[in-house]
Amino acid sequence: MSLRLFARKDIAALMQEAEGDGGEHGHGLRRALGPLNLVTLGIGAIIGAGIFVITGQAAAQFAGPGILISFILAGIVCGFAGLCYAEFASMIPIAGSAYTYSYATLGELIAWIIGWDLILEYAFGAATVAVGWSGHFRAFLHDLGVTLPAVPASNLTLFGIHMHLNYDYIGFLVIMAITTILVIGIKESANFTTGIVILKVAVVCMFITLATAFLMKHNWQPNYWHPFIPPNTGERGHFGWSGILRGAGVVFFAYIGFDAVSTAAQEAKNPKRDMPLGILGSLVICTILYILVSGLLTHLVPYSELNVPDPVVVGIRTTGQQWATFMVELGAIAGLATVMLVMLLGQSRVFYSMSRDGLLWPWAGKIHPRFRTPYLSSIVVGLFVAILATLVPLSILDEMTSVGTLLAFALVSAGVWIMRRTHPELKRPFKTPLVPLVPILGVLSSVLLIVSLSGWTLLRLVVWLAIGLAIYFTYGSKNSKVQAALQSPPPERAPSMAD
Repeated sequence: MSLRLFARKDIAALMQEAEGDGGEHGHGLRRALGPLNLVTLGIGAIIGAGIFVITGQAAAQFAGPGILISFILAGIVCGFAGLCYAEFASMIPIAGSAYTYSYATLGELIAWIIGWDLILEYAFGAATVAVGWSGHFRAFLHDLGVTLPAVPASNLTLFGIHMHLNYDYIGFLVIMAITTILVIGIKESANFTTGIVILKVAVVCMFITLATAFLMKHNWQPNYWHPFIPPNTGERGHFGWSGILRGAGVVFFAYIGFDAVSTAAQEAKNPKRDMPLGILGSLVICTILYILVSGLLTHLVPYSELNVPDPVVVGIRTTGQQWATFMVELGAIAGLATVMLVMLLGQSRVFYSMSRDGLLWPWAGKIHPRFRTPYLSSIVVGLFVAILATLVPLSILDEMTSVGTLLAFALVSAGVWIMRRTHPELKRPFKTPLVPLVPILGVLSSVLLIVSLSGWTLLRLVVWLAIGLAIYFTYGSKNSKVQAALQSPPPERAPSMAD
C-alpha cells in the first residue's frame, strides 16, 4: 500500500458537517456561546496551576524577580500563536482544535504529530496541576488544624540517572476521583462554570489588591527586587538572561488553555467573529494578571523561598490577612480542580478523535452504553496521569507540558503561512496580520523557548515523538480512514443502453 503522509481531510466536507446539523433542534452541537462566554471559557482554562504554582518555582529556580520579564516574553510568544489560532478557528470553526486544523490543512503526518503532542500537553499538564492541587489542599487543611501523613519519598537510579521520587498519594487520589466523574459523565451548567471563573479571578485580583495596599502602606518595603536579575550561576538557564529565557519556557505552562477556546468552535453562535475575540481577549486579560502577580509576589517574598507548591499563599501570608490566606487556598483548590477536569476531558477527546479517524486503536473511541462517554480512554488516561502525578517531580512535569505546547504552537503558526500559499482562495473571516512575519515570529519564538529548556526535557520530547511515530507507522497509517479512502478504487460505472 502506498502511503500518502500528507493526505488531508476534505475542508468542504468538514464545514458541511459543522454547519449541517447544528442549532437548537438539529443533531449537532448547540450553538449557544457568545463572545463573553468564550472569553470566560479561555480565562477559566488559563488561570490555574501556572499562576498558583509555577510562578514561584520558576522564580526560585531560574529567573528570580526577573520572572516578570519571563511572563512578558511568554505572553508575546502566545500572542503570535493566538493570532494564528484565531485565523484557523474562524476559517475552520470545527471542534478539535489544532489536531483538526492540521488534518484539514497540513496533512495526516503533521496532524498525528500535533495530536500526539496534545496528549503530552494535556496528560503532563493534568499531572502538574494535580501536584499543585495536592500542595494547596495540604496547606488548606493545615490552616484548619488537620495534618495529613507526610509524602513518602525514595531515591531511584535508572540507567545511571539519579531521581528523587515523592509518592504524592493525594495527587493520585484526586486524579482518580476526577476520572470517575468523567467516566460517569458530567454536565456543567453555564452558571457553575462562570461561578468558578469568577472565584478564581476574584482570588487573583484580591491578591493584587492586598499586596499593593500592603506595600504602599509600608513604603514598598520589603523590597526583594535587588538584584532584579540575579547573576548567572555559571550554568545555562540558572539566573541571568539565560535564566529569564528558561523561565519564559517554564511559565509558558501558565498559558496553556487558551486553545481550549478553539475546541468550542461548533458551540459558538458566530464562530467566525467570536472565536478570535475569545482567544485573544482571554490571552490579553490573563497576561496582565500574570505580570502583576509575579511582580508583586517577588516584591513581597525572597524568590529563593518560593520553591513551594503554594507560592501565592506564602505571598499573601506576609500581608497578615489570615482570611485572605483562607480565600486564596479555597480559590486555588476549586480552580485547580476545574483545570484538571478540563485537561482530562480534552485528553479523552483527543484520543476519541484520533481513534475515530483510525489513527488509534478502536478501544480509545469506545462509548459507554449507559453513560455515553469514552470511558476506556478516560480510565487509561486517568491511570497514566495519576501515576505521573504520584512519581514524577513537578519540575519535570511542567517543562514537559511547556515543550509540548510550544511545539504545537510552532506547527500551528507554520500552518497559517503554508495555508496562505497553498489555499489563498479560502474565506478567512479573521486574518492574521503581517503574514508571513507573524507566523515566522510565532515559529521562531516558540523554537527559541523550546531550546531554552533543559537538555533532558528536549531528550524526553524526542523520545515521546519517536514512540508516537512508531505507533503511527505500525498501526495508525495502516488503519487510517483517510488513507483507506485514497486507496479505494473508484466505483464502477453502471452499464448504459449505449453499451
